[in-house]
Amino acid sequence: MGSHALKHEPLDAYNLALTENLHPAAWINPESARRYNLVVIGAGTAGLVTAAGAAILGAKVALVERDLMGGDCLNFGCVPSKALIRSARAAAAVRDAGRFGVEVPAGVRVNFPAVMERMRKLRAELSPTDSASRFRSLGVDVFIGDGRFAGPDCVEVDGMRLRFKKAAIATGARAAAIPIPGLAQAGYLTNETVFSLTALPRRIAVIGAGPIGCELAQAFARFGAQVTLLEVAPQILIREDRDAAERVERAIVRDGVEIVTGCKISTVELRGNEKIIATERDGVSREIIADEILIGVGRVPAVEGLNLEAAMIEYDRQNGVKVDDYLRTTNPIVYAAGDVASPYKFTHIADAHARIILRNALFFGRQRASQLTIPWCTYTDPEIAHVGLYEAEAQRRGIKVATYTQELAEVDRAVLDGETDGFVKVHVRQGSDRIVGATVVASHAGEIISELTTAIAAGIGLGRLGDVIHPYPTQADAIRRGAGLYTRTRLTPLVAGLMKRWFAFTR
Repeated sequence: MGSHALKHEPLDAYNLALTENLHPAAWINPESARRYNLVVIGAGTAGLVTAAGAAILGAKVALVERDLMGGDCLNFGCVPSKALIRSARAAAAVRDAGRFGVEVPAGVRVNFPAVMERMRKLRAELSPTDSASRFRSLGVDVFIGDGRFAGPDCVEVDGMRLRFKKAAIATGARAAAIPIPGLAQAGYLTNETVFSLTALPRRIAVIGAGPIGCELAQAFARFGAQVTLLEVAPQILIREDRDAAERVERAIVRDGVEIVTGCKISTVELRGNEKIIATERDGVSREIIADEILIGVGRVPAVEGLNLEAAMIEYDRQNGVKVDDYLRTTNPIVYAAGDVASPYKFTHIADAHARIILRNALFFGRQRASQLTIPWCTYTDPEIAHVGLYEAEAQRRGIKVATYTQELAEVDRAVLDGETDGFVKVHVRQGSDRIVGATVVASHAGEIISELTTAIAAGIGLGRLGDVIHPYPTQADAIRRGAGLYTRTRLTPLVAGLMKRWFAFTR
């Protein structure tokens, strides 16, 4: 759910098809059943997976959405952003082709309207999976309208009361606003509006160097915009280890982005068609001029308008709906999943939460959200992927770790690909090979991290990963090589001395 406009701009054939799938103009809500096994509010990833899973299992399900089905991921998140990032990678590959002995005489010219049209086409092609008509065909009663609680076991939508045995809140999150004087008057883009652009802004200021800000700053720079990335923290991607963030920072700067960390913004002013951002860093004031400002400072849970008080559900505007480890709210028959109830605002977490709710709400399951092994990835180039604990996090919890880092500069495939500025870093519990966390910086780190995620989830030690045969040459072979670093530490001077004497004796 959220507070999006009900139409995607521009109103071309692709966006019209998309909107018709996700919020059909002539949709007629069904008659309410006497009682539902499950009522789901919000048709983003968490809501769709919950509703589809329950209906396929035979439950009577109602799904309520006030805006566009598909949620952020399809409309304003993963799908459109990764389509743009792929085009940006293609532009960078052509620009850098000379490094590989491939000459491109005319240089790079990005047709930005065509890039955006490709994104809209692909998004529309993916939308039938999340469409109202598909969910109706699965046996789900789809209600398009404002859903709000009318009691502890009842949701009201379109003048109808939907009584339920269990319910799930899956309303997601929306772009966070930031209270900079003059910003609203000057106008700005968020991840909910940036994908409506049809012309490339010449100068873009991106406020916030988290995953969204970094991904889009790099993409727009590769398209040819002059990009300034402003961050109040001392480094970009503040959640990541400094050594990993620095690799990405170097790459983004190489692509032409000016990064200003430790930057405070006092005001934004509109002068003619230009947006003037007044900044201060280390006591030095500076005005940054932009044609567009993109806000990438994160997301806040969408809890407004749900009348949660009527269902005795506790929440706050910053952290969202309060849930226990089983994803139950303070109303024991209502659960919450995904961005509205989690600090981890990722599509794959919303999906995992939905599966927990199916087990716990419908089948008396006792699966805990805290038992999930959660990887994540920032899709810059190179990507940063992470799973488990960071070293500092492990120290705070009193867990002593040994860290093994394999630089990609020593991995043959990375050398051949010209992608050597990265690494695989694995933390193991000291005195064992049990993996507690890992970070990968690589061109396709998001693909590589899954092996380490599987190892953590299945309790497979780093030593065992060293025994797994990896195809040669691959960048993922860095994991095997990293495991080799661990294995070599077991060859202590004492063991080495004993081995030497044994071989001397047996000669």
